[in-house]
Amino acid sequence: MSEFTLNLTRLWLPAKQFAMAAVFFALSACGASARPDFYLADPVTAYAIGGYDPVAFFVDGYPRLGDRRIELSWRGVRWLFVNEGNKAAFERDPEVYAPQYGGCGAYALVEGYATAGNPAIFAVVDSRLYFFHTPVNRYLFLTSLETSVEAAAANAIKTGCLLP
Repeated sequence: MSEFTLNLTRLWLPAKQFAMAAVFFALSACGASARPDFYLADPVTAYAIGGYDPVAFFVDGYPRLGDRRIELSWRGVRWLFVNEGNKAAFERDPEVYAPQYGGCGAYALVEGYATAGNPAIFAVVDSRLYFFHTPVNRYLFLTSLETSVEAAAANAIKTGCLLP
């Protein structure tokens, strides 16, 4: 791999995260009423949660990119799945598999602000999927789980990560 390709690869993820954060902050500034629903399409991929299969976090225990041929529209955005079984499971009970707080970073909500959650930094706790902005955020959220969940839920609507 050339040095140019390596540099582009290193820059791609931060650029994508910056774009996602910019969309979250812009929509938060507009107010929740400006959004058609509370799951946003990734500005780079145009899919919910960056094109990752939400069911795979539960079934496989790690994030897997979905197949563009296996998609479903829910809450105003397109969701991808790795197989038809995962799509069927999500279709039956999307509230179980969709990330909490509209995919925003869970610990940032505890602190009272919104950040884009990163599907690569996640936790499944009590059959709920949470995304985090950094590994440190994940650790802090999980070390005081009960109070973190309560605080994040209370701030999710205020910050625009959930609609009332």
